[in-house]
Amino acid sequence: MSGNRSRSSGGFRVGTRGTGGWRDDHAWQAGFLLGSALGAVATVLGRRAERTARRGLVDWPRAEALAIQQLRRAPGALTAEEIRATEATYADAMTRIVPRLAEALETELPGVVERVAVVDRATWVGANVATFAQLLGRIEGDLLDQVIPVGGGLTKASMAIANRYLTTRQIGFLLGFLGQRVLGQYDLTLLSAEAVPGRLLFVEENIRQTGRALDLPLDPFRAWIALHETTHAFEFEAHPWLRPYLAERLERQLAAFSRDAATFGRDAMRQIGRMLRGEGKGQHWMERLMGEEQRRLFRETQAVMSLLEGFSDYIMDEVGRDLVPEVERISKRFHERREHRSSFERAIMRLTGMDLKMEQYRKGERFVSAIAAAGGPAALRRLWEGPETLPRDGEIEAPERWLARVMT
Repeated sequence: MSGNRSRSSGGFRVGTRGTGGWRDDHAWQAGFLLGSALGAVATVLGRRAERTARRGLVDWPRAEALAIQQLRRAPGALTAEEIRATEATYADAMTRIVPRLAEALETELPGVVERVAVVDRATWVGANVATFAQLLGRIEGDLLDQVIPVGGGLTKASMAIANRYLTTRQIGFLLGFLGQRVLGQYDLTLLSAEAVPGRLLFVEENIRQTGRALDLPLDPFRAWIALHETTHAFEFEAHPWLRPYLAERLERQLAAFSRDAATFGRDAMRQIGRMLRGEGKGQHWMERLMGEEQRRLFRETQAVMSLLEGFSDYIMDEVGRDLVPEVERISKRFHERREHRSSFERAIMRLTGMDLKMEQYRKGERFVSAIAAAGGPAALRRLWEGPETLPRDGEIEAPERWLARVMT
């Protein structure tokens, strides 16, 4: 019996070891199943996050809503009825401006009067959200492939979603900032598949707020702004080559940016840091991010934009003498406003590149004034003959070089 007990006891001991093995085996299986389940969950979450991330780099409806929310707090809001009540004033101004401008520039401007809208700030934001979205849409697919490649997993997808959140809010802030400052706009989509005619937008809330802040008579001020934007319409609509010329350069810049996007964010932060520390004077921080081809295209485009803005400013003053009461007072106060901005505004404009537009006004007006003084109406007409007579890099700052190249 002792033997049996011993065997029984031995059997018990073996059984105990067997039970322990059973537990270990099942724990291992449970761990495997749990790990597999977690892996499956992570895969599903990663795919869902990836689908969410690939919806776009910006949540445009949210950006628009954030901008409009910001604009609701801005002073000078008007009701829809108040804005509609000013439409007759703008219509009257346009019936006087268009024939006078056509006479001065020796060209007709058909259709401009019919494509005028007096809008509030929120409507301006909506129009420009559509433009920005179309612009980014040209390169968004390539950028998304770099930011969140197919099968990139939950980590990369989560980072892309976080970037989308931040970018949406940054663009919303920028649109809200601009929406309180833009007075008028010749709204033209350069990269549309079809040559859709531009339209003139007048942001009445901002025009009225600015006119009162500068103590200007409102109706003459409205006419002065209308003259500026109608001149932009002349520049594009009377010269059909200009739109595809700019569109082609913009397409090439976007393509180059898309190729270099992998390092853009890191380089941009480095250059912004240098700019904030006051380093790197003489060249704009955005230009320092560009390769040689991008920089060349950028400078060509900047020269043309300086011409567009400078020509409009020149015409505002020249033609405005016969059309706009108190034009010299309006011009003087408005130019002073451009020069005396708050430190916050200057910082935002520098960070976003909007300071380049202010530089375009200054350089362009000096260039056009010098061209007109030296060559008269014939020189002004030659500016718009074609791409070969546009100012080249360095000629905006030195109009005598343009005169020597084109007028001799």
